[in-house]
Amino acid sequence: MKFAYFTHVWGRPGITPGQRYAELWREIRDADRLGLDYAFSVEHHCTPQESWMSSPAVFCTGAALHTERIRVGPMGWVPPLRHPMHLVEEVATLDHLLGGRLEVGLASGVSPEPFLPFGADFANRHELTREAVELLRTALDSDGAIDFEGPVHQVRDVTLSFPSLQRPHPPLWVPTTNRNTLRYLSSVGAHTGSTMIVPRASMGLVYRHYLDWWREHGHATDPDIGYWTLVHVAPTDVEAEARAAAHITETFTKTLQYGSVRRSGEQHAPASKLSTPDILAGSGDFGFLLDHNLVFVGSPRTVTERIRAAAAEGHFNTVLGEFAFGGLEERHRAESLELFAREVIPALRDHSPYAPLPAYTPGDEEQVAARLQALGYLD
Repeated sequence: MKFAYFTHVWGRPGITPGQRYAELWREIRDADRLGLDYAFSVEHHCTPQESWMSSPAVFCTGAALHTERIRVGPMGWVPPLRHPMHLVEEVATLDHLLGGRLEVGLASGVSPEPFLPFGADFANRHELTREAVELLRTALDSDGAIDFEGPVHQVRDVTLSFPSLQRPHPPLWVPTTNRNTLRYLSSVGAHTGSTMIVPRASMGLVYRHYLDWWREHGHATDPDIGYWTLVHVAPTDVEAEARAAAHITETFTKTLQYGSVRRSGEQHAPASKLSTPDILAGSGDFGFLLDHNLVFVGSPRTVTERIRAAAAEGHFNTVLGEFAFGGLEERHRAESLELFAREVIPALRDHSPYAPLPAYTPGDEEQVAARLQALGYLD
C-alpha cells in the first residue's frame, strides 16, 4: 500500500492565510520526513468557509522548497477553468522545480458554483478534462513542434520552452468511479481514486473492472487507487476518539456541509447497503462514521485494521489521509501523523487488496449496473 498526506488547507476562525500556509509547510515537511509517499492538495476557488488553496502551483512550489523526497501534486487541477496549454507549461515547470517528483491530478469538478466566477463550461467539463489529458500526453512527450486537434482546443506548430523532467510525462491521476472514464484511464495508464462518500461496495465493483482493464493493457505496474477520508491516531482508541470526534463532525457538517442531505435508508444498515445519501446524512454522527468505518480513528492497531478492512471492500491501495481538520490542535495533528507513520504504515506497507483477488468475472454489464443502482451509487 501507499500513503498520501492529503490537505484541503482548510481555514478556521482566528488564523490568517499566512499563518495557515506556514502550518501547511510544517505539515508537508513532517510528511516528507516520516516517509509518506505523496503530498496532495486541491484547487478550490472562492470558498472562504472551506479550502484556502486556489493555486496548485503555489502548493507544489511551497512543497518543493520544504521537502526532499516526497512526491507532490494537486488532486487536482481543474482543466475546464483554463486553456489546457497553461496547464501543460505549468506541469513542465513544476516537474523541474520538484526535481521530477510531480504527480498530476486532474479533476473535472462536481458542482457548477466554482465555475461561475470564471464563466467556465461546466456542462462539458468531462470532455474538457479528457482533452487536457490528451494534450498533456502529446505535448510533454514531444521534442519539437506540437500539433494537436482536440474537440474544443487546437494547437498548431507550438514548441514548448522545455518538456517535463519526467518522460514521457509525470504520472497522471483522474479521480472517478465512472466506468467509461475508468476504461479510458486504464488505456492511458492514469491512476484514479474516490472518497468516503462513495459506498465502498460500489467502489470495489468498478475498481476491479478498472484493474482488469489496466492489466489487459500490459502496464509495467499496477495502478494506484486512492481513498480519501479523515484520519486521527492516538495511543489508545479512547484518546483518539475523544480528540477527533467533534472536529470530524464539524468538518463534515459545517465545512463540507455534508449533513444537509436526507438519509435514504436505515441508520443501522450494514456498510454494504449504504448509499451516498446515507453517508452524507450520517456524517454528523461520529458513532455512525465509526460503525461504518468511514473515518480511520483509533490506536495504531485499530487504524491499521480499519484501513485493511476498508481496502478489501473498496479495492484501493493508496490511503489519501487528511490529518489536519476542524480545530484540531497542531500538536495533536503532529502526534497523529507520527504514530501513523511509525506504526500503521509499516504494518500495511506490504499489504495489497489486489492479490489474491476474489472470484470475479467481468463483462456482465447489466448485472454490474443493477448492483450499482441497488447500492445507491452516484456517478
